[in-house]
Amino acid sequence: MTESMTTWVSVILHWMAVGFIIFVGIVSAGLIILYFIDRFQTEHALRHNFPLIGRFRYLLEYLGQFFRQYLYSSDQEEFPFNRAQRSWVYRAAKNLANTQGFGSTRNLDHSGKILFTHCAFPVLEKETVSTPPMVIGEGCKYPYRAPSFFNISAMSYGALSKPAVLALSKGAKLAGCWLNTGEGGISPYHLEGGADLVAQIGTAKYGFCDKSGNLSNEKLREWAAHDQIKMFEIKLSQGAKPGKGGILPAKKVTAEIASIRGIAEAKDSISPNRHPELEDNEKLLEMIQLVRDVTGKPVGIKFAMGLPSWFESLCQSIEHKGAERAPDFITIDGAEGGTGSAPVALMDDVGLPLAEALPYVIDTLTKYRLRPRVKVIASGKLINPTKVAWALAMGADFINSARGFMFSLGCIQAMQCHKDTCPTGITTHNPRLQKGLDPEKKFKRIAQYHQNLVHEVSSMAHSCGVSQPRELTRDHVRIVQQTGRSIPLSELYPYQ
Repeated sequence: MTESMTTWVSVILHWMAVGFIIFVGIVSAGLIILYFIDRFQTEHALRHNFPLIGRFRYLLEYLGQFFRQYLYSSDQEEFPFNRAQRSWVYRAAKNLANTQGFGSTRNLDHSGKILFTHCAFPVLEKETVSTPPMVIGEGCKYPYRAPSFFNISAMSYGALSKPAVLALSKGAKLAGCWLNTGEGGISPYHLEGGADLVAQIGTAKYGFCDKSGNLSNEKLREWAAHDQIKMFEIKLSQGAKPGKGGILPAKKVTAEIASIRGIAEAKDSISPNRHPELEDNEKLLEMIQLVRDVTGKPVGIKFAMGLPSWFESLCQSIEHKGAERAPDFITIDGAEGGTGSAPVALMDDVGLPLAEALPYVIDTLTKYRLRPRVKVIASGKLINPTKVAWALAMGADFINSARGFMFSLGCIQAMQCHKDTCPTGITTHNPRLQKGLDPEKKFKRIAQYHQNLVHEVSSMAHSCGVSQPRELTRDHVRIVQQTGRSIPLSELYPYQ
């Protein structure tokens, strides 16, 4: 080594040592300052009694949710979705085989377990038929021939990012299913992908109101003129927060989102907890008919079931007015729904789960002779073949899923949807985080997830001896009781 090189190495090592000493000094000074802050503050007892060390509690509490997800919890634990459920969606979206060896990893005799009863002579592959389109709104000027029983549930531009909405729209087009716009209005990215759209009218009527906030016939006609807009859905409530309107935090209200919604930028977007003009069932039916008359397209309602007697009174009002006044479809959202951010008490403890609400809706509509005039769409944690097939067997005509399609986009259940810090770019408007979500690559996963789920549900139907999923009935399903024995779904919920 030459003398000059030796000199340079010495200089570098010298300054590295100086830098290290300065770094250690800064860190030490910071720790000393934090120590005295903790010792002399009285707001947090733990930090006062255990300066510095007490702070690790907050770090471990934050990191714990991630460690539990990947290291500690088993495949069948965790909420709202366990690892097994997520893994199935991830593999389906990537078009990977979802086969498994050495037997089921699930406890087959726990209470509530769903069991499908296969028949001795299942349908042969050559005897199968594809599920035909179902018409919604037969009496409308522009009825909708819905091609798929499995569709994308309501998620707004605002709650989701631009690349996420664009990927969903393109994926829905490729899959041949509809995409519900959510209550944030119709964005250019919903339209750009070319998918069939269900335009949701939320309680704030974003995108459909005049300057006074009232429902605008002019806006309805304007959007109805788009061929992509196939139906309109009047949202009364949703499973994540029944009885409370939509919430979009100020940090997620960008200039573009504010323009689409017709609200102020960078301020909380909070919808009313109901449509102010809807005071009773009569007003609701009038609004349904108004939107149908103005647009010429099918109109339905979405709600999470609360007091069951309300729905019976709605059916009675329809019976009095005439079946033609009924909504063309009903989206019933279980209390387990959850793409929207919500107060914990509402999310955890308000509303009926789909397992109770769906059969009640189906049976009440049947009781008042409104089936099949009113189509039923089931929504609420229906992301895997078993639950989708269960809902169809219960009597639903269609299934909506939001979080299933979010997982297919790459969602990792980080539970940060409302913080604008989503690490996968799905629910954030941070440009740096959005760069990780390429719509041109992700939209294919949307379609592949849809395709593989429909295929597996069809396979379950064939094993039960029926040619397509909508032919499944409650007689094909058994539910395990606390005794460990199963009973038919038709015994739990007898047909009306």
